[in-house]
Amino acid sequence: MTLRQAAEGKQYRINQIGTNDAELNAFLSTLGCCEGQDIVVVAHRRSGCTVCLRDGRYSFDSKLAEAISVSMA
Repeated sequence: MTLRQAAEGKQYRINQIGTNDAELNAFLSTLGCCEGQDIVVVAHRRSGCTVCLRDGRYSFDSKLAEAISVSMA
């Protein structure tokens, strides 16, 4: 499933980040958003979702949320 399909408040593990943009992948890596990392969807918004990753909260747009594949942790 993707982050857009994930339930709010549950912990997931990132399986794959399906972007073809090397610069975006590098930026996500600096945030700690990489395969194997745990992530929690705090809230779904029309334009994307807010996630808790490590010690921070970040907003991902819908396109990026659809590109991140997760499974239950």
